Amino acid sequence: MKTQTLVSSALAAALSLGLVAQAEAQDKAKEKCFGIAKAGQNDCANLSGSHACAGMSKVDNGPEEWKYVAKGSCKSAGGMTADEAKAKLKK
Repeated sequence: MKTQTLVSSALAAALSLGLVAQAEAQDKAKEKCFGIAKAGQNDCANLSGSHACAGMSKVDNGPEEWKYVAKGSCKSAGGMTADEAKAKLKK
């Protein structure tokens, strides 16, 4: 009985390590894209500092709000880099 529990635990640990590695790889394949988040659909704090949480944007496509997108797809979605968004906010 103990051997079966040990084998099951080892198998579960091995499977979970694979899932963690896959999640990390997916995070690395994403980038922040500013100016494309719809109201209430931003991924985290904004550049202006008016809020610090996901889902708190009040307007659609605010230049200070961002979402994660697949790396390399931000421009085609009509978005900006962080530097471009900061420059737009200064104007």
